[in-house]
Amino acid sequence: MTGVGGARVGYRRRVRTRGWGGSVPASDEEAAARILSATRKTIDERGDQITLADVARTLSVTRQTIYHYFASTDELLQATALDATADFMDHLATALHGMTDPAAALIEGICLTLERLPKDPYIGLLLRTSRSAAVAEQVTVTNDTARVLGRSILDRLAVDWSPFTPAAIEDIVQIVLRTLQSFILSPPTGGATELRRLVGVWIGPVVAALPRNAG
Repeated sequence: MTGVGGARVGYRRRVRTRGWGGSVPASDEEAAARILSATRKTIDERGDQITLADVARTLSVTRQTIYHYFASTDELLQATALDATADFMDHLATALHGMTDPAAALIEGICLTLERLPKDPYIGLLLRTSRSAAVAEQVTVTNDTARVLGRSILDRLAVDWSPFTPAAIEDIVQIVLRTLQSFILSPPTGGATELRRLVGVWIGPVVAALPRNAG
């Protein structure tokens, strides 16, 4: 059973009282939150090529302590990325406020996400596979956290998705993720206007053709 950020529940009372900066967490939730916060701090200082040992040193705990909550570095990074991108999702909602046309909102949401990538390593973490993968395979749309990102983008839009069938909504999530994947792997030349034109060429016709509920 898991808890906040993928942390394992059943607080480990045997965790040594030393470490944690002299203040042992009172619960699993607090421990997981402090691990995620330390991971963000470590990424901000050193980049995303970090290890559990790096995070453990930041917290003054052992790697085994972090393994109680996160099974691997990749799991920890994915949980940290989900936690860290919440602020961006709020920014997305503000930036797209009032845009109710599905295609227009998706185009702008995708473009804002792509423009944010160079300044936000956490979005990239959500879209990639294990760090052991080959470079050409590092961006994926199949992991669960990538799907969470795609669905979060949809949920932040001021669009009424109810006319679309459930299958169409799933297709839209895939369209969002695969468009992000394509442009991350092969960034377009040109500026913001050209990016929106290219994304529009893809998104507009596809959204118009998606099935909708009868009536």
